Amino acid sequence: MSEEAVGRWLRLVRADAELSPYLIGVDLDRLTAHLTRQLAAGGVVLDGWPGLPEAQRRRAADYLTGVLAADDQPPGAITEAAARFRVRIEQRCPGLLPQRALPLVVAALARLVGGGTDRAGRLALLAVLGRVHRRYRLRPEHGPLIGAALAPVAAQLCPPQLAADWDRRWSRAWGLIERAAGRVGDGPAFWPAEVTGRDLAAEGVAILTVRPWRRLPFRPGQAVPVCVPRHPGRWRWYCPANAPRPDGTVELHVRAVAAGTVSPDLVHRVRPGDLLHLGPPVDIGLCAAGGGDLLLVAGGTGLAPLRALVEQVAAAPDGRRVTLVVGARTFADLYDSITLDQLDRAHPWLTVVPAFSHDRCVAPAEQGDALTLGLYQYRSGQDVYVCGPPAMLDTARHRLPAAGIPTNRLHLPRIR
Repeated sequence: MSEEAVGRWLRLVRADAELSPYLIGVDLDRLTAHLTRQLAAGGVVLDGWPGLPEAQRRRAADYLTGVLAADDQPPGAITEAAARFRVRIEQRCPGLLPQRALPLVVAALARLVGGGTDRAGRLALLAVLGRVHRRYRLRPEHGPLIGAALAPVAAQLCPPQLAADWDRRWSRAWGLIERAAGRVGDGPAFWPAEVTGRDLAAEGVAILTVRPWRRLPFRPGQAVPVCVPRHPGRWRWYCPANAPRPDGTVELHVRAVAAGTVSPDLVHRVRPGDLLHLGPPVDIGLCAAGGGDLLLVAGGTGLAPLRALVEQVAAAPDGRRVTLVVGARTFADLYDSITLDQLDRAHPWLTVVPAFSHDRCVAPAEQGDALTLGLYQYRSGQDVYVCGPPAMLDTARHRLPAAGIPTNRLHLPRIR
């Protein structure tokens, strides 16, 4: 990386109220040259910035991580491919798809046909493309037209060997889109949303507040596909951590996955003022119905949809009691502790139970895994909602019914 990258990093630091005071009196030319040399050598240590405390050093390193994140697909390639696709589709069927939607649609179609995504990512893609199908009233005869227009430009965005098997791949992708269109209902295919707030809440975890340009019609417990502009063909599921608000903002809890593409961008690179896209909200089995008591068991950022259920009850208290068990490895990993404490103090019907699986110095908090403490808190008649990492969900699926929780009262996230 070059001096230009360091310059972009310095602009972010100057705009940060916590970091900018530490630039006073610093020889910026010397700091820039020092970091540029370290970047050229393949690593960066912020030791050329004397007097920077450790907390601020981590904050500055977070900005640098964002600047250095490599582009997975140059935005220009998507723009060019969308322009070429538009010319070809307009020749075959004028007005079929609006110009403003084409970059996202072309990137999503190419990603779906090219493969290379996991099941959850593919289902997020299909939720968006299914809405595109319904929104623009596509019919079976449009499939071959779109496929023929896409084939010549997909080579820019997909593996080279795709062309040799294009017809079969496109036929399969179009069939998936048609089936998805029958499941997603009506409404916009995606909502542009501005990032209005960002909090690096724990190591590798960010809380983002976004404001869609049009109100997003979601319910607590639903999941929403999210896309960042730098990776327009990749959509990932995130659950809003709040009930609908008067100002329309949505809070997203994101953990950076080491092998991921979208989540590291959301955690390390996205800043207030940036634009994201949100797809159509989808039920994943966590929407609370009825008026019975609730036991909510969260692991990691699985807290997000369960916190939204707590806010839903708070908005219309009806006498039900709610117990929220929040699992984390250590106290430092309990990233939303301030909000949880505020909720616990504000609502006498709510009991928040932190559970720390790898921290022996947490008294008077509980030590142990979230599922074990959830079983200890369980009372007959409660509806039980569990959300967390895949390993936790696999264990819950077998362990909780074996411990006596009726399967019709056990709710785990699922995306179909």
